[in-house]
Amino acid sequence: MLIFPAIDLYEGKAVRLLRGDYAQMTVYSEHPEEIALEFAKAGAKWIHLVDLEGAKTGETPNLETVKKIVSASGLSAEVGGGIRSMETVKTYLEAGVSRVILGTAAVTDESFLKEALNTYGEKIAVGVDIKDGKVAIKGWTVASELDAIPFCEKLQKMGVRTVICTDISKDGAMMGTNHALYQELSKRFDLQIIASGGVSSLEDVEKLAKLDLYGAIIGKAYYTGAIDLPRAIEVAK
Repeated sequence: MLIFPAIDLYEGKAVRLLRGDYAQMTVYSEHPEEIALEFAKAGAKWIHLVDLEGAKTGETPNLETVKKIVSASGLSAEVGGGIRSMETVKTYLEAGVSRVILGTAAVTDESFLKEALNTYGEKIAVGVDIKDGKVAIKGWTVASELDAIPFCEKLQKMGVRTVICTDISKDGAMMGTNHALYQELSKRFDLQIIASGGVSSLEDVEKLAKLDLYGAIIGKAYYTGAIDLPRAIEVAK
């Protein structure tokens, strides 16, 4: 299992939200590229980036910061947050990003998802953010009517390879992750599943690795010192 240390971007800074709430934001660094360099030194191969402003506006206000992170760290990067057009997908991939994550648009605009998959294949991932069993959209602010499991089924049939699955209730709360959810997803689907939300201890990492998942995202637990990144990377192997 791969570990994806995360940087959430807002106004060019590395920040974290509690359960997706923009009113509960902590700024960790004014120089996110320095954090990315620390990830690389710790042995990470990938980095998970989210443009929190983009998630709301559908634009790419942190594009220059993303470019800096990719070039400074040398890490493979996946990026999400408000990617709603082919032009934005192309912009990110040309900026050196390895994989682009579609969230809201994958739910609301199926023809765009199909076009992105047809054009870029495995470079397109889908973020499935779950709130009470339903898929949430628009920066987690709106719950759709879609049930998460059938939605993942549909993604698999469409040819999506990688799915980043977040249990919103666990995100940033440091209360552990939703193992039952990831166990079910792992059993049901032949997808590269990345677990996200609440990975807050080495024990969490160990349990997820046993589920044969493709990856796990570590966010707040890294910044608070709850997880030692080099050890987590070793445990995940």
